[in-house]
This record gives sequence, structure tokens and C-alpha cells, in this order.
Amino acid sequence: MADTLDTAAPTRRRRSDAQRSIDAIIGAARTMLGERPDASMEDIAAAAGVTRQTVYAHFPSRDALTVALVDAARTEGLAAIDAAHLDTVPPADALGQFLDISWELLRRYPLLFDPALNQSLLPDGHDHHHAVGPWLEQLIRRGQCTGDFDSTFPASWLAAAIFGLGHTAAEQVAAGHLTTSKAAALLLESVLRLCGATKG
Repeated sequence: MADTLDTAAPTRRRRSDAQRSIDAIIGAARTMLGERPDASMEDIAAAAGVTRQTVYAHFPSRDALTVALVDAARTEGLAAIDAAHLDTVPPADALGQFLDISWELLRRYPLLFDPALNQSLLPDGHDHHHAVGPWLEQLIRRGQCTGDFDSTFPASWLAAAIFGLGHTAAEQVAAGHLTTSKAAALLLESVLRLCGATKG
């Protein structure tokens, strides 16, 4: 029994140390790749305060690190949606809050502004909207059932169109054609019109 306790504590410490390293690398990559998309793994290691070997031990390639960043953003986004209890909010307001959450994610993960990333598939064959897509479709169907949204078009089509508009808004910001606030306002107006709703 004593031997089991003696080995369990170091194992927990190693796991805890590894998780701290992973969190530091993700945080550094989120900032570095947002500011400098060409930042190297060595740059990210230095910013995270770990060795290059440590970065590669957890993320064997730059693509693997990018996937981890997208997954972290997705997890944060879903948690924010759950915390906002948007299923209890009127559909048009819920849609606006959903877009606000999306913009906050872009602020925290500026790498997501990258048009190439927005058009790419993750290694599992899904794009990075696959987790939130069903939720958005459900919100749209709820609005259609309550009469807040036009029911002419399928919810799946409208959800895909909303993601497409979101990509366009992000690309306009990345290209310097629009400020984030202007893009956010245009996106909200466009999405509400697309769904056959009006603000307020």
C-alpha cells in the first residue's frame, strides 16, 4: 500500500507539470500566432518559458498545435454558450449574443482570423464549426417555430450561411477593410435579415 502511494504522488506531479506546460504553450501560441502568423515553434517555446523539446513532446508539428488552438477555442466557445443559457433567451437576442461570443473568441484567438484556417478541415474530417453547428441549427429552428425567424429556408442552410458570413466578416477585418466593431455590426444586421428577423 505504501509503495502504491509513493508512486502515485510523483505520477500526479508529472501529469500536473505536463498540463502546466501544455497550458503555457497554448497560451503562448494563441498570442504569438495572432501577432506573428510566421512565428516558429522555437519562438513559441521561448514565449511559453519551456524548451523546444517540450513543445514537440506535446505537439509534434505546427499543424498539431494549430488543431489544439482551434480545439481550445471551440471548448471555450461552447462553455460560454452554456454559461449564457441562450436557450432561455428570445431567439433574435440569442443569435446576437452568439455572435458576440464568436467575436470574443476571435479577440482571444486572433489566429482564427486566418482565411486559410477558416476554409480548412481538421484531421478528423470536420471543420471547426462541427461542434456548434447543431446548436446554431437548433436555435434557428426554435426561432422559426416561435415566428421570430422566417421558416422559408432550412435551418441547416441558414446556419451554414451564417458561418459563411462570419468568415467574410473576419476576412474583412484581417485585410484591414473593416474595424472589428463595424464588421460586428454589419454581421449582426446581415444575419438577422438572413433569418427574417429584425433587431429589437
